[in-house]
Amino acid sequence: MTLEAIKYHNGKLEILDQLLLPFETKYIPIKDTEDGWKAIHDMQVRGAPAIAVVGVLSLASEIREKKFETTDDVYSYVAEKLNFLVTARPTAVNMADARDRFVQIINNMKNQPDINLEEAKAKLLGLMEQMQKEDIATNVKMGKFGADDITAICGEKPLTILTHCNTGSLATAGFGTALGVVRSLHERKQLCRCYYTETRPYNQGCRLTGYELIHDQIPSTLICDNMVSALMSRRGVSAVVTGADRVAANGDTANKVGTCGIAIIAKHYKVPFYIVAPSTSIDLAIESGDQIVIEERPPEEMTKIRGITIAAAGTVCWNPAFDVTPAELITGGIVTEFGVFKPSVLKESLLSAKKST
Repeated sequence: MTLEAIKYHNGKLEILDQLLLPFETKYIPIKDTEDGWKAIHDMQVRGAPAIAVVGVLSLASEIREKKFETTDDVYSYVAEKLNFLVTARPTAVNMADARDRFVQIINNMKNQPDINLEEAKAKLLGLMEQMQKEDIATNVKMGKFGADDITAICGEKPLTILTHCNTGSLATAGFGTALGVVRSLHERKQLCRCYYTETRPYNQGCRLTGYELIHDQIPSTLICDNMVSALMSRRGVSAVVTGADRVAANGDTANKVGTCGIAIIAKHYKVPFYIVAPSTSIDLAIESGDQIVIEERPPEEMTKIRGITIAAAGTVCWNPAFDVTPAELITGGIVTEFGVFKPSVLKESLLSAKKST
């Protein structure tokens, strides 16, 4: 059975509380945008695509039964709440992309004077509720493109893949980005084993990726974050696949902290390094990774595990949630729902692909 982290039906939204995994599987209700903001900020849901889906569906749940006086009331309310949701975790671009998309839709609807209040609300709700299915379809496409590209380079023999953090059904609406590539290879019987890092300090790899891989019965092995070089030199890795929270126009990529270090090691050992990210994670408005705002998390995430203190009293911490991998280290390419692009041609290739659809 496919792992389902986001459940939505007739205005009722529930999410799998990722703070409790892998020890407890519990769904929590998200009744409105206040709940949605808190779940995103507290990392009960995480992963750039999932953040956007949960954020937008929390708004759909809120407005479904809410009464409005005019179409302008609906439009202003939706725009205000989307802006609020963007503030929950600013590095992940997908929520901002969703906001911009709906603001454009609202602006277009304002130019349709014949649309009445109920029609306006129904249209917005319909588009919000489509996001979950759209994300899954996008992920399946990326899984295919990524698997095709890796096998073209490495051959169709059973491959060994390394991934970092969590990029599967728990980070998206379903199937996953980088983990979607792993799933595609497994379905084709072209996967020997998936290695995954523990991903300190929040242990998304150990807690979440391990949970998914075991759930799906995909051959897998956990390693510590500082074992990547040993793994590549002693056991060998066919390719590295990771996700992204924001990709700049030049291909520089912000992802879970530690990603850049893995890319440096991969380049040394001549292992192809891929970023797997939907076009909604690619921010063509910023030229390079220098412009990406990096979220910093509370020190307690480093000094405690499940409430147990593991650091000396008075320890000073620096806890950036992300780092930026320079484009030149992304040697395999950037996998999108439109295909696999080298960072040097990302912007023009993506604009061309979008124009032709």
